[in-house]
Amino acid sequence: MLTLEVKKRDKSADTLSSLRTAGNIPAVVYGAHHASTPITIEAKAFAKVLKEAGEATIVSLSGLGASLPTLIHEVSLDPLSSQPCHVDFYAVTKGEKVEVAIPLSFVGESLAVKNGANLVKVLHEVEVKADPMSLPHAIEVDLSLLKEVDDQIHAKDLVLPAGVELMIELHDVIALAQEVIEEQEEVVASDLSSIEVEKKGKEEAEPAPEA
Repeated sequence: MLTLEVKKRDKSADTLSSLRTAGNIPAVVYGAHHASTPITIEAKAFAKVLKEAGEATIVSLSGLGASLPTLIHEVSLDPLSSQPCHVDFYAVTKGEKVEVAIPLSFVGESLAVKNGANLVKVLHEVEVKADPMSLPHAIEVDLSLLKEVDDQIHAKDLVLPAGVELMIELHDVIALAQEVIEEQEEVVASDLSSIEVEKKGKEEAEPAPEA
């Protein structure tokens, strides 16, 4: 479990601009059994945790009393710098299931793709429901199932950890092997003789210049 140190934020004393100038990010943590609490987090520390955890791994917040297990619920980005400017953490309760999007990890080798087909990844994450302590960091997609052109991998083909329930239709397509269709360029034949005749006729039709 990843840990991130946070501090309670005094909205009346701490301005957003002063926090960001000091290298911190304003944030809030809330949950079904946790009152909304404004906090601040160190930008560099959060960047490291976000890279490792994503939005599907429990992040334990320290600095609010007892350690608080949370999920990174939403990250707002600055429109100019594309850096995080605000973060929402959702406080989870062990035993109470949550619904989150888990990223897909494509592994293995497709025989169809090896033989020249295109690999089309239809989905890059799937919604699941599980105890927050049982959430996987990613769900693997076995590309070796794509043996021939037009083969498909469906949601029902995913191998899920115990206690993790898929929240999409079992027939939903995850990935497929597609035939490569080459576009043929249209060749327009040019009749140079007709162009020359037309040009010659035009020249003959023009009156001779006056002496």
